[in-house]
Amino acid sequence: MSDLPRRAVTRSAKLASLPLGFAGRTALGVGKRTFGKSAEAVAMEIQQRTAEQLFKVLGELKGGAMKLGQMLSIFEAALPPEIAGPYRATLTRLQEAAPPLPASAVHKVLAEALGEDWRDRFQEFDDKPAAAASIGQVHRAVWEDGRDVAVKVQYPGAGKALISDFNQLARLGRLFGVLMPGLDVKSMLAELKERVIEELDYSIEAASQTRMREGFPADDPDFYVPEVVAQDGNVLVTEWIDGTPLSKIISDGDQETRDHAALLYCRFLLSGPKRCGLLHGDPHPGNFRLLPDGRLGVLDFGAVDRIPEEFQHRMGRLLRIGTLEDIDEIEAALRDEDFIREGVDVDIEGLEAFLAPITEPFVTETFKFNREWLRDMAARVTDLRPTNVVRQLNLPPQYVIVHRVLSAGTGVLCQLECEIPARAESLAWVPGFADEEDPEPVG
Repeated sequence: MSDLPRRAVTRSAKLASLPLGFAGRTALGVGKRTFGKSAEAVAMEIQQRTAEQLFKVLGELKGGAMKLGQMLSIFEAALPPEIAGPYRATLTRLQEAAPPLPASAVHKVLAEALGEDWRDRFQEFDDKPAAAASIGQVHRAVWEDGRDVAVKVQYPGAGKALISDFNQLARLGRLFGVLMPGLDVKSMLAELKERVIEELDYSIEAASQTRMREGFPADDPDFYVPEVVAQDGNVLVTEWIDGTPLSKIISDGDQETRDHAALLYCRFLLSGPKRCGLLHGDPHPGNFRLLPDGRLGVLDFGAVDRIPEEFQHRMGRLLRIGTLEDIDEIEAALRDEDFIREGVDVDIEGLEAFLAPITEPFVTETFKFNREWLRDMAARVTDLRPTNVVRQLNLPPQYVIVHRVLSAGTGVLCQLECEIPARAESLAWVPGFADEEDPEPVG
């Protein structure tokens, strides 16, 4: 954590600079309009400068600000690559450069959680971390019964840094509102804060992982969820699993392996809510391994969304209606779920043109996910013109993690350059999508 700006004054000053910059840009915009520059041109310029400053500051901080930056894919996706690219690069450098916690500090956390005789619980313990993340790191070890295990240790003080940053960032609602004027920013930030605070509690993660393993038992033909071995305080011990990371398959896998891994990846994300009421909330390729027996191993259950049965049906109904040609029915469904807030008018033709290609994977027998299609989708969202219908849409709090999984998961499928029957998987696993009359394919 030595690279984290520790002093509260420094952190607060960086965050406080955001609304001040926004005020200055707004005043500048008024001046330019006075001298004849078009309102649309001024609005675009203010949005672009606001986005640049927002992501520059978030990229300089770790802790809660960095975590928020990672999670706010909706804003990152709504930006042109010349802004979002450097921001992503900054986050990547921060993650890669994060120094590991010294062994003495790791031992202290283990002693606090497992007792002073913590070494007796392990046959072996590797002081060098096998992986690091924003709030903790993972060590490989051998448990007292001989099992290989992964030991997740939370950084001391990570919780305070996270919560402090979120409290600062929650005051910046107006700034985010410039980027997406149709968005209920306050409610979305509150939901994100609640989820990240949950991520700090390893007892919640252990319970989520245990419940997920009950839904995907050890003899499942497609998936393997590691067993929770022990949990106390800021330490979580689970089974260690070996396999080929999904990132390796993306870079080196042949087409057959890509399609197989992609199908299982898609099936896991779609089937989790129906099988155990949970949605894995962090579909990063690093959290998935293709095991030697062909199954998909799944890691890291810190970010998990609980999906009640009634909400599963609402999501399925929305997906089903979204694949129909009746744009009036689609608009009504989006309003029912608060994707279009009360009093907000949208361009119906623009909405129809925006949604048509997005629903393609769910209306054809198979769909080829590829980077070209993803770039086209991104271009539709990154249009900064105020007339872009996307900018008038809302993201209801209950859909925050769902949206994160859908957007990030789609990105991974496109990286895999795979062809899979996403529609059939949706029909099989998403309640509400097939409960009513089966939608006819569009086009």
